[in-house]
Amino acid sequence: MKIGLALSGGGARGIAHIGVLKALDEMGIKISVLSGTSAGSLVGALYASGSSPDDIFDIVKNLSIYRSVRPAWAWSGLLTMDGLRELLINSLPENRFDALKIPLFIAATDIRKGEIKYFSEGELIPAIVASCSVPAVFNPVNYNGGLFVDGGLCDNLPSRAIVELCDFVIGSHCNPISNNFDPKNLKVVVERSLLMAINGNTKQSKSICDVVIEPVKLDQFSSFDIAKAKEIFDIGYHFTIENFTPADFQKQTV
Repeated sequence: MKIGLALSGGGARGIAHIGVLKALDEMGIKISVLSGTSAGSLVGALYASGSSPDDIFDIVKNLSIYRSVRPAWAWSGLLTMDGLRELLINSLPENRFDALKIPLFIAATDIRKGEIKYFSEGELIPAIVASCSVPAVFNPVNYNGGLFVDGGLCDNLPSRAIVELCDFVIGSHCNPISNNFDPKNLKVVVERSLLMAINGNTKQSKSICDVVIEPVKLDQFSSFDIAKAKEIFDIGYHFTIENFTPADFQKQTV
């Protein structure tokens, strides 16, 4: 049976995907195809290249938003993603989709056409950077004739990109929205508002999945809580181990 795994965007919360992958590995769940948006595209690319979850965590745990982006002073965004490009160049064996050990689809939004695009061939790193480029914060990315920003605008859990290629789809979603919210400042209000808007396009994506892994405790973290990487990783790992068994990732027969 071919199993697909879709990894959502979510900034620092995307580190939970690494814990989910570690748990799936320990259960003996073999992933045949991957898709990812934003942080999910980064984790997915590293895993598809052959890196273990522990190795991926070592790569991203010290990834500071301040070290990975640089001022752009351009009309299109305040920051560039040059630092992320450098990290990917140093961490990925080859900058090509066809060099990956597991097929990967990366979601990015074509800002001119207002539609989603799934990349699965050609250069790998520009597709990841495009998928991670939050509008008005990071410069859009010119790639393959289009101008691209964060894939989460149109598809934050890109299960539809892989559903026809596998027999069973797992969704790893790291953006739960709880009913307990403390509007303590403008930053958290804006972030929650964006999450609510993005989650609108996630409902259909979740319905495509056979199983959705959504660690509930992630709602206490910000997209920028990279300093809490180990805690976020552990939540993804323990939630998966404690709530799922290998039998949950198999087609049920009547």
